[in-house]
Amino acid sequence: MNEEEQNSDNDQAIPYNEKPRYITANPKSYDFIKQMRDYLKSNPTDAEKVLWKYLRRKQTGYRIRRQHIIDNFITDFVCLAKKLVIEVDGKIHLQQKEYDKMRTARLNELGYQVIRFTNEEVLDNPEEVQAKVKECLDDMRDSSN
Repeated sequence: MNEEEQNSDNDQAIPYNEKPRYITANPKSYDFIKQMRDYLKSNPTDAEKVLWKYLRRKQTGYRIRRQHIIDNFITDFVCLAKKLVIEVDGKIHLQQKEYDKMRTARLNELGYQVIRFTNEEVLDNPEEVQAKVKECLDDMRDSSN
């Protein structure tokens, strides 16, 4: 049985020429960026740790990934089903506004919406940040539409 016949037997199978939705990295830079991602995932900021407690295990009603690679970027958090990137900005972002603008523009080109919160917002009121993320997710269409 060839792969097309296998796919016709199983509607849930991924077509042979399509990659799974979670594969979003640029294959040319993946190996290098993966090393950076692994480091960031093992060493989250205090704000990232706090927010992850509120986003993990579908607490918003949606699956959220952390430190996920999209194109040539490592996002703090992302909901792939809704194509929403959630960034937590520390003081370093005050010095890299142009880079963040370019990065957001590229993610927008790829169909992602980006929302940003400061470390202070997350640390001072994580419940409010979680509510804003959930509201944004609820208002968005699925990326498969």
